Amino acid sequence: MAKPDKERPESIATGKPVLEQKGSMQPTPVLSLRDVVVYPHMVIPLFVGRDRSILALDQSMNIDKRIVLVTQRSAEIDDPSESDLFAVGTLATVLQLLKLPDGTTKVLVEGGERVRINKFIDENGYFEAWWDLLPVDDTHTQQELDVGMRSLVSLFEQYVKLNRKVPPEILTSLAGIDQPGRLADTVAAHKALQRA
Repeated sequence: MAKPDKERPESIATGKPVLEQKGSMQPTPVLSLRDVVVYPHMVIPLFVGRDRSILALDQSMNIDKRIVLVTQRSAEIDDPSESDLFAVGTLATVLQLLKLPDGTTKVLVEGGERVRINKFIDENGYFEAWWDLLPVDDTHTQQELDVGMRSLVSLFEQYVKLNRKVPPEILTSLAGIDQPGRLADTVAAHKALQRA
């Protein structure tokens, strides 16, 4: 059930109270990730062992199977605080959850939309977040987008030839992507990048 506006934090982007978005309840449970960034449209298995992360997953499964995935600034921190988490993450859907005998949980998630966290809440033994969807930059002409996409694919082809860790089959899947943002996210997911 939606909370009254007086309890909703203000959006960083608009200064107005955060609204329910895309059918997801807010605040939404948060899963903090170590050494991995989950991009929109990415499907990835995650192994979860921290109690607060398992609680967040359980809550997500009880509500709408949506969870905000946020990368930690440092993987060495076992119990991250709000300041240890980045303010941008991915609103994801839990596709499958399996509790393992050793107490950990294997979860398959699919990245949805990119979100900016307005406020973290840490009241129930796990993080929850109020968030806004990050808008897609649509200020470029179709010609600029086409040129940029071709250049990105060409440069990534060179990267794949030089880097044996990236399977060449990924280039075939890139050919079928016609959305600039999705292409950029797919390329970024296959590059070895350092967190800023």
